[in-house]
Amino acid sequence: MSLINESQVVLDLTGADRHAATRVLAERLVESGRCTDLDAFLADVRKREETMATGLPGGIGIPHARSAAITEPSLVFGRVSDGIDWGAKDGPATLVFLIAAPEAGGDAHMQMLPKLARALMKSEFKAALAGATTEAEVVEIVSAEVALDPAPADASESTAASAEPTKDAEPAPASAEKKPLSIVAVTSCPTGIAHTYMAAEALERAAKDAGHTITVETQGSAGSDPLDPEVIASADAVIFAHDLEVKDKGRFAGKPTVDVGVKKGISDAPGLIARAVSMADEWAKDPSLAAKATGPAAASGGLTTKVDSGMSTGVKIRQWLMTGVSYMIPFVAAGGIMIAMSFMLAQIAIGEQGAIEIVKYGLGAEGEYDITQNFDVLSLTSWAALLFVIGGASFGFLVPILSAFIAFAIADRPGLVPGLVGGSIAFTMGAGFLGGIATGFLGGFLAKWVSSWKVHKGVRGVMPVVVIPLISTFLTAGLFITLLGRPIVALTEALSDALGSMGGTSAVILGAILGAMMGFDLGGPVNKVAYTFATTGLVAAGAVTDAPELKIMAAVMAAGMVAPLAMALATTLRPRLFSEPERENGKAAWLLGASFISEGAIPFAASDPVRVIASSVVGSSLTGGLAMLFGTTLRAPHGGIWVLPLIGNFLLFLVALAAGVLVTTAIVLALKSRDRKGVHDPLLSETAPAVA
Repeated sequence: MSLINESQVVLDLTGADRHAATRVLAERLVESGRCTDLDAFLADVRKREETMATGLPGGIGIPHARSAAITEPSLVFGRVSDGIDWGAKDGPATLVFLIAAPEAGGDAHMQMLPKLARALMKSEFKAALAGATTEAEVVEIVSAEVALDPAPADASESTAASAEPTKDAEPAPASAEKKPLSIVAVTSCPTGIAHTYMAAEALERAAKDAGHTITVETQGSAGSDPLDPEVIASADAVIFAHDLEVKDKGRFAGKPTVDVGVKKGISDAPGLIARAVSMADEWAKDPSLAAKATGPAAASGGLTTKVDSGMSTGVKIRQWLMTGVSYMIPFVAAGGIMIAMSFMLAQIAIGEQGAIEIVKYGLGAEGEYDITQNFDVLSLTSWAALLFVIGGASFGFLVPILSAFIAFAIADRPGLVPGLVGGSIAFTMGAGFLGGIATGFLGGFLAKWVSSWKVHKGVRGVMPVVVIPLISTFLTAGLFITLLGRPIVALTEALSDALGSMGGTSAVILGAILGAMMGFDLGGPVNKVAYTFATTGLVAAGAVTDAPELKIMAAVMAAGMVAPLAMALATTLRPRLFSEPERENGKAAWLLGASFISEGAIPFAASDPVRVIASSVVGSSLTGGLAMLFGTTLRAPHGGIWVLPLIGNFLLFLVALAAGVLVTTAIVLALKSRDRKGVHDPLLSETAPAVA
């Protein structure tokens, strides 16, 4: 069904004021069966008018609202011969569109409303409406610009189009003095129906006329298609034309920014473009302006997640999990390093039994290690106890934070409370990181479900602060305590027992498998699975100095350092086997590998995947197995050689690392040398110099 029909056209609209005229238009919706309660709908429209007048420059009125009284998205057109004051500064409105949307909004039909908003910015569209002689002619004119898409796949056309540079015409040539600039913008209004998209259209037209390109993100009722981070990074300036807070504002940190209300974006788009260009010129001349703006702007961005809504379910699950892990790692790093340092100091102060002694004491303990009563700045024992208490406190947040940010990745901010509370309960019950993962997913999906409820508008205001956290937290915690917790605790204990009893061949095999995973895709999904297994296992290690989880972490980090160090060594030993860019990457790979950044080997794997990945898997697997065999341990989740003093049996750790690096180097050089001396190999550069 179309948005407008002949019964929804009033060619001789009259009324004492805009409210009376709106009633005349709304009555047409009642007659067509699209409005079930005239007074309720008019009350919603008036409430919207009180928020901000809906008159626009050029003699246009766009009264609009979302209302429970509307059954489907609809338009009613009215033409006023003498004009009616609709709040615009340049005079009365002669062309009026009443935009009515169901309260829920957001479906495919809602995405047609931005098309009307954009059409109203076209002079030819307004002229055609002013000259129309019949209702059928008006319907034809409007439908040509605002037609319902026939397929769901096209439903996001209007939104997606608003997030892309204008393509209907090439930008006008820039003046000789000014080079074309790239601008990004965000537009939004309280209801996100009309002003949002009209401002976007006006800015796009003004940028084109001025010879610049602009990409606009419309944060409207049809949803938003976030700007590509690369587009933002390359932008010369930013324009915010909004009446609602810009989502993820920190994305635009360090850019010259014009910040105005949404109506300014409609009425003075050329002026905003000119201001943006002027600011970009100023910032180009004075780089210190960007440095001053980066800090505060970035801080306003808030929490973020890298979950891509367009990915498959499997990819989303991994991204949800990795969001939780990424926020958890700083707690692991802080807590693990401080606990490791406390053991080092305790061993120096007390001897071999120092670590065991320190573990016996903590905050509130009686005796000489009660640091709240007997802290001695000259005592290593006191410092060891202090580090242990702080590190233990940091470790206590691991499961709750993991759970909270898995839920956050799924449901955004509504997921934080059920995730955090559920994770805390999982930690208290002894369910470990498996419990945290379970409560994270459970809390996230429950919060998302409660957030989707269609409630009375009187309840909407308390949904985010009362209803969503109350219901989702109760359900998450209640289900975990009464139903899910005990089997997960049993599984966690079984896993802990299995790791604790692991030794000899089984430990070496586990280390070799994890090592091969670390060396396979060098920071990709397989690598991240192994790394996540190791870091989340640190939670279960607690204060035990030789826990098997600590051995796993050491094996994983050692294996992850192999590939980049091997590529660096290979380019040093046989530079003629590598292209000039690879030799340059090899120099950087020394530092990257030493810092446990597996991605340092990616340039080599990208240009020669078969030989590099095969070599990496073999060498990394060897290192992982040897690290487990030697019993090396590690509490820090990252750091490479920079946390070497915190590695248990660090000399053997270096031996395992060196073995893997040498094997990987030997294999990759052998494979490259063999193929270089043989027949032509398309994987090798045709212009590379011959082997000496």
